[in-house]
Amino acid sequence: MQNYSNNNILRSILVVLLLSGCSTGVKVPDVSHIPINVTIDRFDKQLFRIDTNNVLAGIKLLDSTYPDFMPVYIKEIMNFGALADTNLLLEPQMHQFLTNKDFRGLQDSVEAHFADIKPLEKDLTQAFRLTKYYLPAFHAPKVISFISAIGNYAAFTVDSILAIGLDMHMGADFPVYRMLPDYPDYVIRKFTPEYITTNVMKVLQQNYYPLRDENVKLIERFIDLGKQQYFLEKVLPEVPEYIRLGYTKEQLKYCKENEQMIWQHFVQNKLLYSGDWQDVVRYTAEGPSTQGLPGEVPGQIGAFTGYRIVKKFMEKHPDVTLEKLLGTKDVIQIFNEAKYRP
Repeated sequence: MQNYSNNNILRSILVVLLLSGCSTGVKVPDVSHIPINVTIDRFDKQLFRIDTNNVLAGIKLLDSTYPDFMPVYIKEIMNFGALADTNLLLEPQMHQFLTNKDFRGLQDSVEAHFADIKPLEKDLTQAFRLTKYYLPAFHAPKVISFISAIGNYAAFTVDSILAIGLDMHMGADFPVYRMLPDYPDYVIRKFTPEYITTNVMKVLQQNYYPLRDENVKLIERFIDLGKQQYFLEKVLPEVPEYIRLGYTKEQLKYCKENEQMIWQHFVQNKLLYSGDWQDVVRYTAEGPSTQGLPGEVPGQIGAFTGYRIVKKFMEKHPDVTLEKLLGTKDVIQIFNEAKYRP
């Protein structure tokens, strides 16, 4: 009993040190020589500079400037229909959007909040350079910013373009978020600038290595998410782990202190090889907590467990590169060779 208590005390001290921001000893390679420099093209500003007395001309100008992005923005993001001469509703819809005082106020708030975009450009430059270092086939995308009228588009890719929805990163205290019923608190707390790089790099990683959806077993989804988290650790070494995972500091602390209990839940209930989609969603989708586990356990707990499995595998296989890890399709092999036993 005494040994158990002492181990718990030591474990708690270790967790506190890890969460306090102390150096973890992770060596970050020098990538300053890699010729990538990110400049964010402010599409959002250009959009709201359209002359509202001549909206159609403004649309055509933006279409010629952003030929890959503009059609997607009009049709998919704003739901204005196709960007085509036959769409007679496009001009009045865009005019209404650009002259609406609430949407103009939103853009004004975005421009004030992101008046200086250089720190974000610097962070993305470093992340892209590290990605190129670890994944030589990576080609840095052109980065543009937009607003979706709080449409929950944090970041996405279109061909060689990476688009960032600045209006989805205004800070958890931005009052507009709580006026909308679609966004619960556990989602709103991640609508902050600190999450931009994580959202961006997740999107890029999934673009190169999509998550499998058909006939997936729970352990396979865990490891896919774990591979993603390991990638984020390497390309965003300065971003705290709790942000990369999407947890609160307290949730991550609880997970680390109760790692064995969480793992035993899956083992004892014979869930690891479940192919039931409800199980996959329950343990890998976002949520305020995870059904069937204590309330302190966050949603998407599978990312935490999968990350631990992948880290254990990489500790045992230091010769495996990040590129090889991400490209490994037989994730059950990763699980078996990790011998994860918290």
